[in-house]
Formats: sequence, structure tokens, C-alpha cells
Amino acid sequence: MLEEDRLVKVKVEGLTLDPMTNMPIVLLKDPSGNKALPIWVGIYEANAIVSVIEDIQTPRPLTHELIHNILSGVQSSVERVVVNDLRENTFYAIIFIMQNGKLIKIDSRPSDAIAIALRNKAPIFVSERVFEDAKVVDFDKQDPKSNVEKENLKDWLDNLNPKDFG
Repeated sequence: MLEEDRLVKVKVEGLTLDPMTNMPIVLLKDPSGNKALPIWVGIYEANAIVSVIEDIQTPRPLTHELIHNILSGVQSSVERVVVNDLRENTFYAIIFIMQNGKLIKIDSRPSDAIAIALRNKAPIFVSERVFEDAKVVDFDKQDPKSNVEKENLKDWLDNLNPKDFG
């Protein structure tokens, strides 16, 4: 991530399954709601994300809860996470942690960064460059031939429910 990269704050819109591979996809939506960035994630990371969204309690801390507990125990906080790069169809992220007034950058997979951000109620950002380089669902570009398809997709994304995925 270049320091001059502009960042777009996003929210986790939900999770879905890739119909071809049955792999989970987390959808990050920009504030205008006009673009959604799909990121394929592993099943365990998807479960970690859904458990936060649905406020599911486990009897013992799972990995992302353990990280949250460790950070709390050493008086550190997650300031933000940034999906900062896309190389060879692989997304990259950075977790920004504040400890004793010092900002620490930790390399991360986006799925883990998102799960940790949600657990710690930290904001999630995507580099504008990643939005430009990735295959995003862009609701702004209206092609008359595919307008109906885009409206159906937008409705589908707007109505996603994490409960549908276990």
C-alpha cells in the first residue's frame, strides 16, 4: 500500500457461496452502496465472520476471539484494517494496531483482518486502487442490455442474510 493511496471505508454486507466452487465469499460494500467487492475466503474464516455478525458465543475462544483477548490483555487496540493490495488474484490486508501510542502494521489475509476488525469493532477500508484493479460489482455503470440483471443482483446483495450460510 502506498501512503498516498486513497482509502474507501466499507462495511461487510454479508456472506454468500460461490455457486461454482461452494467457497464462501465475503462482500464488502462502499458507503454509497454502488460497489461491492467480493473476496473469496476459507470456510473457517467465513464462520468467524458470521459468528461476529450473528453474535454467536462459543464455549471457548476461537482463533479470532483469542487474538481479541490477547490485544485487550496487552492494552492494545485494532485501529483499522485495510485491504491494500491485489496481486495475481490474491488480496492482501494490513491490520493497524495501536500499542502504547505506537502504530504497528501487521500483514494479514483479508479474511482474518475482517474477522479481527469485526470482533474489535474497528473500521474496514479498501484501497481505491484495489477497487479499480479488482472485479467489483459496480451498480453505477448502467448498460441498458444488462440493466435487469444488475437490478436483480443488487436486490440479491441487498437482501443477503448471514443466517442463510450456517
